[in-house]
Amino acid sequence: MQVLPKGIRHIPGFLDRPRQEALVEAIRDVVAAAPLYVPEMPKTGKPMSVRMTNCGSLGWVTDRARGYRYQPDHPVTRQPWPPIPEILLDIWQTVSASDKQPEACLVNFYSADARMGLHQDRDERDLETAVVSISLGDSCLFRVGGRTRGGQTMSFKLESGDVVVLGGEGRLAFHGVDRIYPNTSTLLKNGGRVNLTLRRVNP
Repeated sequence: MQVLPKGIRHIPGFLDRPRQEALVEAIRDVVAAAPLYVPEMPKTGKPMSVRMTNCGSLGWVTDRARGYRYQPDHPVTRQPWPPIPEILLDIWQTVSASDKQPEACLVNFYSADARMGLHQDRDERDLETAVVSISLGDSCLFRVGGRTRGGQTMSFKLESGDVVVLGGEGRLAFHGVDRIYPNTSTLLKNGGRVNLTLRRVNP
């Protein structure tokens, strides 16, 4: 059995199939109001392999000109982000160990060939409150390390309905997605993986 770095919790099967389906429907409403778009890496303008959107009072965005940041509106439509669905707030209240409410929920859609390089979630002013990550759809190979780039890492599979919490010493752990395992879930009609990341931005 693998021992995860301090502060990182993996909760397998936290959401049963009916709750996963309810969450997918809630996210469909989010995407209808705030369509998925392809973000760009800072400076290079290279497209990321995921498509993304957000819900909440703030959303995480990135582009060539202005880099990583939070803003209150969609970078393409310029409309405010839709609110975070109640089902996500319920999950947050259960697992985050925080009395603060999340201000942002990043929605990443991974196709079969999408990846996410090792990174820290550190664009928030609040670096104390835990980050809560929810997996839906196809399984992925998730990699996590310590707080220093280039340090030792480990990887484990995340399946639909799993939750990962990065808190305490693990709040600034480097993490990423090495690969997607296609056709490992029937939750999403056309396959792929959705990752939902709930964050508190301001202290």
